[in-house]
Amino acid sequence: MPVNLTPDALARVQRYLVETPDAIGLRFGVTRTGCSGWQYTADLARDERAGDTVFEQDGVRIYVDAVSLPQVEGTTIDLVKQRLGEQFLFRNPNASAECGCGESFTTDADVA
Repeated sequence: MPVNLTPDALARVQRYLVETPDAIGLRFGVTRTGCSGWQYTADLARDERAGDTVFEQDGVRIYVDAVSLPQVEGTTIDLVKQRLGEQFLFRNPNASAECGCGESFTTDADVA
């Protein structure tokens, strides 16, 4: 299953890429941290790395490393505008629980 961007998230990532000419796409993944186990990471990709899976949507390439892929496969990345700011929101079908602050998540594989 691919990682997808909603139209608002896609437009924001496209603006980031225009503003950062050396970026080649979006790098999306997870790191082990937080009270639930996994925390999302998102940054501009400046290179393709060994083991990356690359999804492409409307000209935007999304790079996901091999460790992160089982945790984020099928995730939809949205952009939520709240009052004076905006933030990315991750709808991850693999997340079975989130910590109270919403910064980290657990999958069924973590519990087994």
